[in-house]
Amino acid sequence: MIEVAELSKRYGDKLAVDSLTFTVRPGIVTGFLGPNGAGKSTTMRMIVGLDAPTSGTVTVDGRPYADHSAPLHTMGALLEAKAVHTGRSAYNHLLAMAATTGISRKRVDEVIDLVGLRDVARKRAGGFSLGMGQRLGIASALLGDPDTVILDEPVNGLDPEGVLWIRNLLKDLAAEGRTVFVSSHLMSEMALTAEHLVVIGRGRLIADLSVAEFTASASQNSVRVRSPQATQLRDLLIDDGVTITSTERGHLEITGLSLEEIGDRALAARIPLHELFAQQASLEEAFMELTRDSVEYHATTTPELVSTAKES
Repeated sequence: MIEVAELSKRYGDKLAVDSLTFTVRPGIVTGFLGPNGAGKSTTMRMIVGLDAPTSGTVTVDGRPYADHSAPLHTMGALLEAKAVHTGRSAYNHLLAMAATTGISRKRVDEVIDLVGLRDVARKRAGGFSLGMGQRLGIASALLGDPDTVILDEPVNGLDPEGVLWIRNLLKDLAAEGRTVFVSSHLMSEMALTAEHLVVIGRGRLIADLSVAEFTASASQNSVRVRSPQATQLRDLLIDDGVTITSTERGHLEITGLSLEEIGDRALAARIPLHELFAQQASLEEAFMELTRDSVEYHATTTPELVSTAKES
């Protein structure tokens, strides 16, 4: 378990992390989300003890990470995949890590096979592609068979097979009762992998809740209806607090009424329905909505640029 309490980090005049408090619990995959510059990497660095907090505390299984007698067995971390000696082979990189903490050669072989690097294990890590470097970083994080795993952008550079592999790996680790904390900019992947989310913006906590609750919080509870008698249905449902729009013939978008209320009223009026379903924001849409005011850099496209692009 990771416990973060009133954690802050200041670099000169910049407050990178501002009084963060959250808990990452075992048995589920917890996603760590936020726009660029939100303070995710700084927070992760403080969890593993690479940066000292300006104030507040962070503990792993009840103690600061550095205070554990066997830290690699307590928590494994991937913060920078390229943080390896470029002249060493993947095998020797892992072997050197194992030798400093009493981990066996057998375990080195196990993690090499686990991440799929057996065929390149004796090649220099400096020649690895981004995806291969990610796999080596994940192997390093898992070397001590830790109870807690923290990964920063683990799918970066992976091909589709690799993305599916890491998704299943994270779920399997959580199913074993481990604490899994992972950041990613790929909202579609987080929607498939994480059960719980911690979302920050400009160093502050925005949300700490399940994926379902997070997406529901950004939804307008709209209901999409398709009926051959859409006009009659519209007249039946329109009321104070109810908004009905139509973008195509026979279709209605309704807010202010539940799916059950719409279905019951249509049935009572003997109006046939060919479609009736509640629409909910995707994780990406919910993220964009809830972090809109926390984005540090906004790109803009001017009419002049659009015109120039079309001409070229």
